[in-house]
Amino acid sequence: MQSSDFSCLEITRDVDVLRVVIDHPHDDKNAINEALHDDLTRLFRLLKQEGDAGAVLLSARGRAFSAGGDFEWFRTLRSARRVFDLHRDAKQMIWDMLDIELPFVTAIHGYAMGLGASLALFSDVIFMAESARIADPHVRAGLVAGDGGVVAWPLAVGPARAKEYLMTGDPVSAVDAERMGLVNHVVPDEELDKHALAFAHRLAGGAPMAIRYTKLAVNKLIKDSLKNAFDASTGFEMTTFLSEDHAEAVDAFLNKRNPRFTGY
Repeated sequence: MQSSDFSCLEITRDVDVLRVVIDHPHDDKNAINEALHDDLTRLFRLLKQEGDAGAVLLSARGRAFSAGGDFEWFRTLRSARRVFDLHRDAKQMIWDMLDIELPFVTAIHGYAMGLGASLALFSDVIFMAESARIADPHVRAGLVAGDGGVVAWPLAVGPARAKEYLMTGDPVSAVDAERMGLVNHVVPDEELDKHALAFAHRLAGGAPMAIRYTKLAVNKLIKDSLKNAFDASTGFEMTTFLSEDHAEAVDAFLNKRNPRFTGY
């Protein structure tokens, strides 16, 4: 696995840690478009077979970890075929991520929004810069939170608080995210990479089988929750991708105005 295999990811190795950096060549906020979505889908599939590293560190370059979905890309997802393909890949991405045996550390700076938030929350240990924010604002785009948010948030903070943030899309500060149990550690912005990398090396230096099987055992709890909610939420999300409200949200965002939702 190397950087040339991807268009929006940089792959390097720091001794026993495989470093994956999201670095969208055309968007310094790393909004997720088709190219980045395809890269992430392929990345997690390949990481299930990674045999040289002892841990993975996922981070990003630019102004944000990921600002969520690219609204220009959303404009192209208006046919049943396009939505079906996205639904298939989105489901496979999350299941593959949970099947990765290597301990997986994520470092968040700027914003982690939508799918970016879900990827962080499904990793094993999450470091967050003090100035960072995390949110799942699918509803603001007229969409159901179908990429795992309906599982990741309730498992971390409980159903009532999760529904508040999922139904409003409000962002959570780093301090509040740590207090609520969404993330593990909040560190000064300039020390984010240092702390996250050090912890990844710590995990990589542990007993591999013990750490990996402990992780996979815990992930079975997450998978059980996904079996109950994931198909429903992704199915609802695909329905809302074809809704008039979603089209209105996209048009309003791109034209810098407030959306006018009708319920259709």
